Amino acid sequence: MKKLVILFSSITMLSCSENNTEEVITILQTADIHAYLNPHSELFVENDSIVFRNAGGLANIKTLVESARQENPDGTIFIDGGDLIQGSGESVHSEGKIFPSLIQAMNYDLLIPGNWEVIYGKQVMLDVMNGYKTNVIVSNMYHEADEKPIFPPYWITEKKGVKMGFIAYNDPEVPIRQNPGFSKGLKFTEVENNLKELIKELKETQKVDLLFLVAHIGISKQVLLANNPAVKGVDFIFGNDTHERIRKPIKGKFTTVVEPGAFGSFVGKLDLKIKDKKIVGYDYELMEVDPEKYPANTEVQQLVDQSLAPYKEDMQRILGYTSTPMYRYLVVENPMDNMITDALLWKSGADFATSNGFRFGVPIVPDENGKKAITKEDLWRMLPVDEHMKIGEVTGQQIKDWLEKEINNVFAKDPSKRFGGWLVRFSGMTLKFDSSKEMGERVLEVTIQGKPMDLGKTYKMASCNRTGEPLHVLCRMPNGKNVEIKDYTLHDAVEEYLKVKGTVNPVLDGRSIAVDLGTNAFSQMAETGYKFR
Repeated sequence: MKKLVILFSSITMLSCSENNTEEVITILQTADIHAYLNPHSELFVENDSIVFRNAGGLANIKTLVESARQENPDGTIFIDGGDLIQGSGESVHSEGKIFPSLIQAMNYDLLIPGNWEVIYGKQVMLDVMNGYKTNVIVSNMYHEADEKPIFPPYWITEKKGVKMGFIAYNDPEVPIRQNPGFSKGLKFTEVENNLKELIKELKETQKVDLLFLVAHIGISKQVLLANNPAVKGVDFIFGNDTHERIRKPIKGKFTTVVEPGAFGSFVGKLDLKIKDKKIVGYDYELMEVDPEKYPANTEVQQLVDQSLAPYKEDMQRILGYTSTPMYRYLVVENPMDNMITDALLWKSGADFATSNGFRFGVPIVPDENGKKAITKEDLWRMLPVDEHMKIGEVTGQQIKDWLEKEINNVFAKDPSKRFGGWLVRFSGMTLKFDSSKEMGERVLEVTIQGKPMDLGKTYKMASCNRTGEPLHVLCRMPNGKNVEIKDYTLHDAVEEYLKVKGTVNPVLDGRSIAVDLGTNAFSQMAETGYKFR
């Protein structure tokens, strides 16, 4: 009798499959966590106004994910799209070693390296990511010496009888975007070098029913890829890198793009409706990790607290205070970088000082008493690479050409020409430009030390040294003269500045203006209807 029951059960299951019962596969995605392990202040845009509230926390993400898994226990996949191990003082001091035990506890199914995973060098990256003891893939990173892949190029899994393949790509421009020394010993190739080959392998040889790309190449290039025939056969691109909050998936000609923000403030949730092993519909939600709605998982929070404990005293050291909200996210100018570059200018004595358009650092918001402490932890989050200052001489013509190129990095009409963070930041200089014009015609007006810039004049420029970069290069501007590396670092300059000032009050002061974009210019892609919110 028992055998008959088992046989009947099997026949019933087969019958359901033949009747094409609709199933749901859930894919949860985090991206660009940047070592934010606890809840933090976050910036939101509501009714065209900036507001702040708490979000994130690794243990809180765990609660959210486990809740989703309970709803769909046999059909849930949890992935991360890179830039996980960099962005805090604790991650720097431990060289990422705090992460393997945390990631094991999070129970990820799949992770990929992002552009910042290389920060502690090739071997540390490999040791840390292999320590996750789960699936790590990337399809365009190789050992430079023998050109063998550093991780498998794809991962295949099966849920509810549906066979799914994942292919992953990191940004091939990592050696340009990051300090060149970080990626020593690694070789990167362009996405299209093996994309068609891998799609064919998974669709025709491995016979996957669904195929996904996990791409750490930024929203512009991810959308460009979605419109490229080479990606035909891919069902979704899980995008990462640019910290964009895609609330409505962006549909390209051949596939669809999602991206779930940054710092663990959001989890992307894609519910795929499957019938006869094909997608017949989907729902997508950018889920805000509200610590009140998703209280911390006790086990993961204990691991987080243990990981951070050795560094707590140093990280909580108060450097100064701010009486105004300090934040980033704005594409052209923001209060956080205004404070940083003011400090670099003050310390260096140069004519103008620059900083890269970093995307890191969540808001520092004054409390009801009207000010907020700026700690060493905050400084590491604002400036996650503490390089030495570099000072050299450049001409007005060099500055103009450099600004045109930097603006194009952000606003190029050809999405393939866009890369990296937001517009370069500076103090001692003002810039007025039109992002809608062609490259070479965008810069409208530049002043240095309050006077119109003279193309033939030589100016003293302060920037940061980037390990592995030629001495003559200043913040991606080549051919500086009389360049010297100072014995003090970026952190030294900001710490000294805050010690002298005590309390700062950085605001938007019009040092960088895009005449066609307005004051609060957040990232957007007009061609897709996307706007950061």
